[in-house]
Amino acid sequence: MFSDARFLNALANTLAVVSVAVLILAGLVWVAKRPYFNISQISIQSADKTNLGFVSPATVRATIAGGLAGNFFFMDLNEARQLIETTPWVRKAGVRRVWPNALLVSIEEQQPLAYWNQNQMINTWGEAFSANQGEIPDDARLPQLNGPDSSERLVVQRYAELTNRLTPLNLKVEEVTLSPRYAWDVTLEGGLRLALGRDPAADVADPHGRQGALPFAERIERFVQAWPVLTSYLGQQKLATADLRYPNGFAITLASDGN
Repeated sequence: MFSDARFLNALANTLAVVSVAVLILAGLVWVAKRPYFNISQISIQSADKTNLGFVSPATVRATIAGGLAGNFFFMDLNEARQLIETTPWVRKAGVRRVWPNALLVSIEEQQPLAYWNQNQMINTWGEAFSANQGEIPDDARLPQLNGPDSSERLVVQRYAELTNRLTPLNLKVEEVTLSPRYAWDVTLEGGLRLALGRDPAADVADPHGRQGALPFAERIERFVQAWPVLTSYLGQQKLATADLRYPNGFAITLASDGN
C-alpha cells in the first residue's frame, strides 16, 4: 500500500510538472504569434556593400510578401532565401532575422558578362541566367556568346583566351559561337570572321575543354603572330574572313568593297 501511494504521488507530481510545462509552452507560442512579431520591415543590401545596380529592393520585398507569411519566430529562412533567388538579377541571397520583427536580406547580383544564345545572359562565373536584357546600359556593349547546353563555362573560357590574345592588337571580340559539333566561329568588331574549326578535346571526356586549350591556343597564336605583317601588307584593305583550320597556316578573304 505504501509503495502504491508513493508511486501515485510521483505520478501526480510528474503530471503536474508536465501540465505546467505545457501551459508555459502554450503561453510562449501564444506570445510568439502576436502581431507584434509579424515581419514588418525588410532591409535589402548588396552582399559587397555597394549599390545594387539591377535588383530592385521593391521587387524583392514584393516577392517575399507574395510568397511567405512572415513571423519572426516561425518564418523559414531557407524557404525565404530560395524564393528571393527567383527574383530577376539575384544570383544568391542571404536572409537573417533582426529582432523583433524585421529581416535583413543580403543580395549577390548577377554580373552580366555576355548575351547567351537567344534570350539569356551569362555571368562572370560562367552561369547562364534569365533577366530583362533591356536593363543593360546601352554603352555596356556585351559580346554575344552561343553554344550547346552545358557548354557555358567552356565558351567563357575560350572568350577569355581570345580577348587576352587579341586585345593587344586592338581587336575586339563581338561574338563567339560553339556549334553542336564543337566547332568554333568568332566574329570580331568590324565584321572579320575567324573560323577555328573543331576543338579536339572539347567533345570527349572533358566537356569543358581544358585538355583542348592547346590546339585552340595554337590556332589563335598563329593568327596573332601574323596579324602585324598581314595588316602592313594589306594597307587599307579589310579582311572578311580568316580560316584558321589549316594545320600549317590560314587562308584569308578580303572584304568585297575593298575598304
